[in-house]
Amino acid sequence: MPLEIRQLIRDMSLANPLWGAPRIHGELLKLGIESGQTSVAKYMARRRKPPSQGWKTFLRNHGDGIASMDLFVVPTLSFRLLYGLLILKHGRRQMFG
Repeated sequence: MPLEIRQLIRDMSLANPLWGAPRIHGELLKLGIESGQTSVAKYMARRRKPPSQGWKTFLRNHGDGIASMDLFVVPTLSFRLLYGLLILKHGRRQMFG
């Protein structure tokens, strides 16, 4: 593949970060440039993705605004059903219910 086409693929992938190899391949076909989709993927610019935050970081950052709740049923000795609702605020681990 000529250097000019490889550079064009790289420039297109840098200018349009949401485009994948199929889209760039289609745009090249519109320009009259015949190439394979795997070749386009090979010459696209590689980007390092920023590391995503894990659950521990997410809970540390947003723990004050998160609450969970659970609805449960407890059968009693007289075969009646006792309904319970538990709400747990994660910021201070306080229970309401």
